[in-house]
Amino acid sequence: MNIEFIHEIEGFQALKEPWNALVGKAVTRTPFQRHEYQQVWWSTKGGGEWQAADLWVAAGWNDARELSGVAPLFFTRNADDEPALVLIGSIEISDYLDLIVSEEELEPFVHALFDGLEEDGPEGWVLLDLYNILEDSPSLKAIVKAAEARGWRTEQERMQPCPIVQLPDSWEAYLEQLDSKQSRELRRKLRKAEGYPASVDWQFVSEGAQLDQAVDTFLSLMANDAAKADFLTDPMREQFRRMCETAFEHGWLQIAFLNVSNEPIFGYVNFDFDNRIWVYNSGIDPAHFDLSPGWVLMGNLIQWAIENGREAVDFLRGDESYKYRLGGEDRYITNLKIRR
Repeated sequence: MNIEFIHEIEGFQALKEPWNALVGKAVTRTPFQRHEYQQVWWSTKGGGEWQAADLWVAAGWNDARELSGVAPLFFTRNADDEPALVLIGSIEISDYLDLIVSEEELEPFVHALFDGLEEDGPEGWVLLDLYNILEDSPSLKAIVKAAEARGWRTEQERMQPCPIVQLPDSWEAYLEQLDSKQSRELRRKLRKAEGYPASVDWQFVSEGAQLDQAVDTFLSLMANDAAKADFLTDPMREQFRRMCETAFEHGWLQIAFLNVSNEPIFGYVNFDFDNRIWVYNSGIDPAHFDLSPGWVLMGNLIQWAIENGREAVDFLRGDESYKYRLGGEDRYITNLKIRR
C-alpha cells in the first residue's frame, strides 16, 4: 500500500467521494468521520480549539489506485507542548474519532502509515496523540501491535463513558427494558405534557429555508446554560453553524424542538446516521423546566426512532444521569499515545 501525505486543502477536498465510501465500510462508522464534517472542523480548527496546525492527512492507495485507508491527521503541539500528530476532530467537539479503513485493510494500512511517518513524517515529530477512539475499535489493537513491533512506546488511557441504548422493535418493548421506576417516570412525564395548561407539541426542522432560524433558536436555547454560553465563542458558533449546514445538506442532521404554545422551549441537535440517532447537544428555556422538556422530547424521539427502524440511540460522551435512566449502557473512548 502506498501512503500519500496531503497538506493542502485542495487535496483534502478532492478525497471527498472515495473518503465517504470508505467510511461506509470502516471499522468505526460515525458522523464525525464523514469528509464533510472533518472538512468543516478543519476550516475552523474545531471552533478555535487549535491555533497552529498543519494538515497531514495520510491517504493509503492500493495497487489499483483505490483509496484503502485514511489517517486524518494534523501536526501541532499537544496539551503537553510536544510536537504531535493528532486526529482531525480532536478533542472537544467530536465524540468519536478513528482511522478510516476496513478491517481487512487495517493492518497493512497501519504498517504503511508507520513506514510513511518514519520516512516522510513532519520534522521533529515525537508522538501520535490519538483521542476519542472507542475501546472496542479494532484500530487500537492493530496500532499498538504495529507500534510495539517497531519498539515504539504505547500508553492508553480510558476517557469518558459514551452511553448507548439498543432499541427493540416496539415502544412497549423499550419501556419494558427500562428499570420499572424509570419506565413509570417516563410515562408520567409524557402524560403530564399531554395535560399541560398550554399546548405542547414537537417538530423536526425539515426544510432548508428554516435552517438558519432553527440554528439561531437552538443556539439561544443553549446559551441559557451558563457553561454552554461560555463555550459558545464566536468561532465555536461559526463551527456549529457550518456543521449544521453541511450535515443538513448531506442528509444526516436532525434538529428537533419541543414547543409550548408554538414557541420552542427545548431543542436537540442530533445526527441520524448509520441507522442510529447520535444525540449531540441540547438547549432549554428554563421557564418551562417543570415540564421536564428534555425527557418529553427525547421520549418522542425514541418512539420515532423505533417506528422508523433505527437500531440505537447513542448519547455520546458524558455520564449525565438521564442517559442511564433512559436505558443507556456504557462504552468508553480512549486516548492512545504512540511515542517513537
